[in-house]
Amino acid sequence: MANVDLARWQFATTSIYHFLFVPVTIGLSFLVAILQTVWHRSGNPVHRQLTKMFGTLLVINIAIGVVTGLVQEFQFGMNWSAYSRFVGDVFGAPLAMEGLAAFFLESTFLGLWIFGWGRLPKRVHLATIWAVAIGTALSAAFIIAANSWMQRPVGYRVNPATGRPQLNDVWALFTNPVFLWSYAHVLLASLVTGGLLMLAVSAWHLRRKSDVQAFRVTAGLSIVVLLPATVLVLLVGSELGVIEAKYQPMKIAAAEAQWTTCQPCSFSLFQIGGGNNDHDPTQIIQIPHLLSLLATNSWDGKVVGLDELNAQYQQQYGPGNYVPNVFIQYWSMRVMAYLAAFVFLLVLWGAWLLYRKKLEDSRWFLAIATWAVIAPFLMNTAGWLLTESGRQPWIVQGLMLTSAGVSPSTSVGEIVTSLVVYVLLYGALAVVEVTLMLRYARRGLPGKEPEEPPEEGGKPEERALALTY
Repeated sequence: MANVDLARWQFATTSIYHFLFVPVTIGLSFLVAILQTVWHRSGNPVHRQLTKMFGTLLVINIAIGVVTGLVQEFQFGMNWSAYSRFVGDVFGAPLAMEGLAAFFLESTFLGLWIFGWGRLPKRVHLATIWAVAIGTALSAAFIIAANSWMQRPVGYRVNPATGRPQLNDVWALFTNPVFLWSYAHVLLASLVTGGLLMLAVSAWHLRRKSDVQAFRVTAGLSIVVLLPATVLVLLVGSELGVIEAKYQPMKIAAAEAQWTTCQPCSFSLFQIGGGNNDHDPTQIIQIPHLLSLLATNSWDGKVVGLDELNAQYQQQYGPGNYVPNVFIQYWSMRVMAYLAAFVFLLVLWGAWLLYRKKLEDSRWFLAIATWAVIAPFLMNTAGWLLTESGRQPWIVQGLMLTSAGVSPSTSVGEIVTSLVVYVLLYGALAVVEVTLMLRYARRGLPGKEPEEPPEEGGKPEERALALTY
């Protein structure tokens, strides 16, 4: 168990760190693409400067994200070889699609976008950043399809010779209800993350009266994107909870520390106790029927308790404890939900100020919006913990226990050594990331740059001169 626990700590550490960059990449790439589209239509040089500024933040984030993402692949072979062997015949298809169809698309067009300024025609250059945005979304789709199979295995058969699952219906991966709702939730959460990052940078400059006209544009854009995104992420997250209650009832019961079966069920805003060794928590401020509504879409819906579910699983799968870490589940749910409500109220406030044309004059809003950039990273981490910790003790729901997936030949010393190396390496990368992001965010608009080459149809000598320039 020491190997399993250490391997889990290592994978959790590296995965959480890597997942800090994924939503920023997805959300900010779409916002940068929108900014460049605005510049393409308006021809305003300020819009071009804003595109380059936030594009620089996007490139920094992608660079660090790619480095941290590569470590995930290594860990499958180092610490989780038994798991990799077990799921290899299923994961091969979506992971190959991610590498060939999504990552190559994203990286190729990112290079064209970076080096295409002043070289590619404006319309072609605009298409490259939209290709980057689409590539990031596609990459997430294939990864989440694979992860959703771990939550609810579909589209497979067990090979009687090897005892391993084999994919026999690839489309089942992409019609899995867990995938559909999880993917929508990730995309919306990414828009919230990118929008709050853009809003925070804009608010910082507006507070200092730096390029007010320019950063009023990005502040307004971020609020316009955030307003529907925050509403939809709450609605989609609620529906995802219903899907998980259907296919992973243990996860939802643990998220409420609901040890006994209830009908109807109340939702506690806060409680004392209620962990794995405390089945009788003190609940503070209960909202009647809310848990039933969130878990079943029914006012009087039934939620099966942890004790009853554990007894069912023992009968179905054999002796053992199938209850996840209740403390992590309960508080991850509330950190995510409460911060989402805070962000929604902040965006409503910003939308009202934007409508009243007083956004840049509200010192309180600008100060809070600057620091609110921390909220989406806490929300995303809490959501990741809720999803992955709630599946425990399964690494593949109903098919493989986490304890069976660890590499049999890896020693405790090897895992500890690699864990220490990763923590130190990621600490150094964190310093680099934060330093670069703060430097280029505070620097403001880049200086005046050479004009873009003319569109197709210009005189040959003008096009040649522009491309050479």
